[in-house]
Amino acid sequence: MTVSTIGSLKRNPSSKRAIVGSIMTGISALCLICTVIPLFAVLYFVIIQGFSRLNTNLFTQLPPPPGLSEGGIANALIGTLVVVGLATIIAVPIGVLAAVYLSEFSGNNKLALGIRFATNVLSGVPSIIAGVFAFGLLVSTRIVGFSSVAGGVALAVLMLPTIIRTTDEALKIVPQEVRWAALGVGAYNYQAVIKIVLPAALPGIVTGVTLGIARAAGETAPLIFTALFSNFWPNVSFQGLLEPIATLSVLVYNFAILPFKPQQELAWAGSLILVFLVLATSVIARFATRKQVY
Repeated sequence: MTVSTIGSLKRNPSSKRAIVGSIMTGISALCLICTVIPLFAVLYFVIIQGFSRLNTNLFTQLPPPPGLSEGGIANALIGTLVVVGLATIIAVPIGVLAAVYLSEFSGNNKLALGIRFATNVLSGVPSIIAGVFAFGLLVSTRIVGFSSVAGGVALAVLMLPTIIRTTDEALKIVPQEVRWAALGVGAYNYQAVIKIVLPAALPGIVTGVTLGIARAAGETAPLIFTALFSNFWPNVSFQGLLEPIATLSVLVYNFAILPFKPQQELAWAGSLILVFLVLATSVIARFATRKQVY
């Protein structure tokens, strides 16, 4: 390569291509900033408004009557864990098994294509529709009424698309040679899936579950239609699962529209806790994806 050839490979900052590239780079950087600013603005505002209300009473006491100070949101914290836990128990087995069928046993037949299409549609359905569905199925029919079970079903409907799609993609990433190797040593198809493919895809499955939990934990509209609200301690017995229950998102909604400052402060504190819950689940999802088996 001659000196003249090397010189011709140097970037000319005044060329049209270089100018256009610089402009597009600047636009991309500006778009990135515009994307990040709202996130940090929300975090900053919620922390400023809610951090001052964080204390022991917040996590150990019931909400106070309107206009009175002190009190906490302990019942809503427990209720959120109960409802989201029920939704996870319902959604994870159904979602994972559906994804296993789609990836491993369907052969991309018409049923599988229909299920994938329905999953994509369901992922875009507004959350209030899931609440109306659970209300019509369980509440208005008096099967369970307003309860944590009805709330769990509504949130499970919202979690299913995320779990199915991420698990399906995680199973597709596992190399086909791994399945052939298991079948080559005499394993049945279901044995290869259970003992080889699923463990290999576990990080992706965990990611889908945590992302589904993150979405469900912050939903309000479905719980207004199903779990309603309660100012008392949740009853974690079987009978208690059939009663209305307090959740963080509904508490934030109810207290934010009240004209009393103590309740508004509790709403900000509940918002801060919800943000931290979503951030924690997102961090867990990112950590899970770091572990690569294949």
